[in-house]
Parts: sequence; structure tokens; C-alpha cells
Amino acid sequence: MEPDPQREPDIVFTGTLADIVAIIESAKARGGRKALEKHAAKMLPGATEAEIREAAEVAAEVIESIPVFLARARQEAGERGLESIAGPLLDQAERYFLRPVDLMPEMTQGLPGLLDDAYLVIRTLQNLDKGREPFLDWDLDDPERFLRRLIGAQVAQRLDKLALDAMREVSAHLSDMWSRLSHPA
Repeated sequence: MEPDPQREPDIVFTGTLADIVAIIESAKARGGRKALEKHAAKMLPGATEAEIREAAEVAAEVIESIPVFLARARQEAGERGLESIAGPLLDQAERYFLRPVDLMPEMTQGLPGLLDDAYLVIRTLQNLDKGREPFLDWDLDDPERFLRRLIGAQVAQRLDKLALDAMREVSAHLSDMWSRLSHPA
């Protein structure tokens, strides 16, 4: 089940999350849904006008949900004592979101420029779910597939690699730390 940003009044965004909300609002001011519709029309050839409008609406909802996803993921990590694992991965996804120039820059593209950022956050959360126990009880497969279509396979592959590399880096760091802390038998 995915969180509904309209039903999450208890979340107060501070720090990096407040910055992400500001970036989303700024991107909305630069073309808003019309820019998303134009992008969707380009990426979904053969789609009807109604399908394009719906795709833009869904894309905007996914983008606007990202701060909620990140806040809930950090909350879950804290409750489960997994900050050392989840924290660096979420930090990496947030840093990518805050970069003014990335694979699809929001500074020039508005909301369509946040599709890659949203995709990377979702892939990061999916990677966290691959442990012995699911990290979050959210099904992010549909938003992931949807965003993949809107950003294109090439951009998605590069972002998949970034998310996987971040997971490997955290794993290597924890393994190294564990080796230094463990005592020979």
C-alpha cells in the first residue's frame, strides 16, 4: 500500500526533505502538468490525448509523493534500527534529487526533469525491500514501470546502476566495518 500525500498531515518536512518539496514546487511553477503532458506525448507515441493527460496526472502524483516516501522510509529505518544501512542509500537518492543538473535536469525541463529523480528514489526503496524481510509494505512496481516508460530505457538503466552501486557501496562499507570489529576466534 502506498502512502497518500493528501492523507499525511502529520509529516513536517525539514532539512533535505523540505528542500525536495521546494524543488518540486519550483518545477511545478515552470510548466507544471502541461510540461508533463508534452513529455508524455513524446515518450508514449500513439497515446490518446486522454491517456496523455492521465499519464501527466499520475506522474505529478508520483513526484509529489517522493518526500512522503522518503520520510516514511527514514521513519521505518529508525524504528527497525536500520539507519546504518538505509540512511546512506536514502542520502544518495536525496542528493541526486537535489542536484540541479542530472540526467533529466528540472532546471530546464520543470516537472519532467524530476521523473528521473523520482525513479531513482523508487528504485532505492525497491532495493531496500530485497532483504530477508521487506523494508516497506508498499508495492512500488507499478510506479517504477510507469516512470521507466516516461524516462526511457537508457536513462532507467543508468539510474538502476546508480541505485545498485549505492547498495554495493553500503554493503562493502558494512562488511569492512564488521571485519574490523570482529575478533579472531
